Amino acid sequence: MKNAIVGIDLGTTFSLVSTLRDGVPVVLPNALGELLTPSAVSITDDGTVLIGAPARARATTHPTRTALAFKRDMGTDKQIDLGLRKMSPQELSSLVLGTLKRDAEAALGCAVEEAVITVPAYFGDLQRQATKDAGAIAGLKVERIINEPTAAALAYGLHERNRELRAVVLDLGGGTFDVTVLEIIEGVIEIQSTAGDARLGGEDFDAALAEHVIARIKGEQRADLDRDPRARARIKEAAEGAKKRLSEAESTRVALVDLPLGGGRTTSFELWLTREQVDDVWAPVLERMRGPIQRALRDASLTPDRIDEVLLVGGSTRMPAVARLAAQMFGRLPLRKLPPDEAVAMGAAVQAALKTGDAAVEDMVVTDVAPFTMGISSSTQLGTQRVTGIYSPILERGTVIPASRVERFYTVGDDQQQILIEVYQGEHSLCRDNVKLGEYQLKGLPRGSAGEQGVDVRFTYDMNGILEVDMTIVSLGKTETLVIEKSPGRLSPAQIKAARDAMARLKFHPRDALPNATALARADALFVELSGPDREALGAALAVFRAALEGQDDREIETRRDRLNGLVESLRRR
Repeated sequence: MKNAIVGIDLGTTFSLVSTLRDGVPVVLPNALGELLTPSAVSITDDGTVLIGAPARARATTHPTRTALAFKRDMGTDKQIDLGLRKMSPQELSSLVLGTLKRDAEAALGCAVEEAVITVPAYFGDLQRQATKDAGAIAGLKVERIINEPTAAALAYGLHERNRELRAVVLDLGGGTFDVTVLEIIEGVIEIQSTAGDARLGGEDFDAALAEHVIARIKGEQRADLDRDPRARARIKEAAEGAKKRLSEAESTRVALVDLPLGGGRTTSFELWLTREQVDDVWAPVLERMRGPIQRALRDASLTPDRIDEVLLVGGSTRMPAVARLAAQMFGRLPLRKLPPDEAVAMGAAVQAALKTGDAAVEDMVVTDVAPFTMGISSSTQLGTQRVTGIYSPILERGTVIPASRVERFYTVGDDQQQILIEVYQGEHSLCRDNVKLGEYQLKGLPRGSAGEQGVDVRFTYDMNGILEVDMTIVSLGKTETLVIEKSPGRLSPAQIKAARDAMARLKFHPRDALPNATALARADALFVELSGPDREALGAALAVFRAALEGQDDREIETRRDRLNGLVESLRRR
């Protein structure tokens, strides 16, 4: 095999890379032998870039040097400060993608140059373009952008292709929530509707619980937790751990030792949390899930009783409160037929196999729909008053893609020789309440009376969810294409090349030394949480491991690392 095309789930919290082997989707391991690679980037004091597990572990000890959840900022011009340098969401995502590319090459033994990358169904044009840019910076040709719940449906449909059923996929990941209604008939997977929230996920449950803990600490100890970012980072980490434990247990203990308050002051705090308590804390977040579910059903013209199966996808669906909400809304127990964390990546592998014409999936077909309505800003003359900023849809949400739709618009003024075409996506009647994608000043209209000159605006929406806009002056037959250059975060080919060159100049931790860096980072993160004999034991193990690293004896390093990792896991379970 000279090179391979892989499927990539570029997640808010974790990312995965996969391929199809003997007709079965397989998630490939990273340098640590783990399937999930944290979507995290951190920079050390000497400028070395850490990606994945060691970076995520540093989020509690070095929060100002570590970036997490940057996927939420894709398609914006935000710059994320990591201390020694600032990076865009595309650059940070490209580092994660580059790591997955190298992991896949190591696992497959061949070059990986092409990829299918998944995105939330509710990602708009700007976010999808930014994802393609991130892939290009990482040296990947992004063959296809596919919606995450559609990917999950592909993985599910691979095993259910001989059944006929209508299902709803609830995909709750670390940062996004998608709902997709689909129908499977003889290997044809038809997406009937999609809805979601691109800023709702496990991170929001963590944040809500963290704020609850902070409020308790402030209320009981009058402690100022805003002066040192490490305090909030540690509380958020503790909240995430409590959330995971409460997925298995009815109650859990949260203990925070020596929280820094600034000025050398610290405080310690302990409390017990029950499922009932956290369900109350999470009630507003859970309520936000209802809207997209109801909208997806409405767009598919279905009621909950007409759904045969409810599928849970995404690591955050492990929370009992999420399964309970799904059961309440659909009147049936939801299913987890695929590993929640891996389902999307598995579907991306199926899509990659479809792209290459793999015989194992040759009888499968998938159709998708546009998740948003897209249109332009228009105006109308009402008597002596002109009303502007009216949203005129051209391509409605729920349209089967690829699709092309055209609408004709007319001049509103005498001798009007140019029109500003402003493109939006969203569902509101006024443009100001929707998302602006870009604009184009169309010039050269022949002079004439108001309403005399027509302009055909055509929207073409491809399978990647990328929008192209053509504008034709009807009387001249002249067509121009919208090139969105001023959109936040959009990179030109020259900027992508410059970003690739900049990434190549970064100093990365060697891949074969990643297990050592990860062991140290995870142990350091736990060390700050412990006290007493446990802390002494971990400190001693850390010292022994660091001494082994200085000695550079590979066998001794591996032995001491295994002991350190075992101790960390043991202490975490207490």
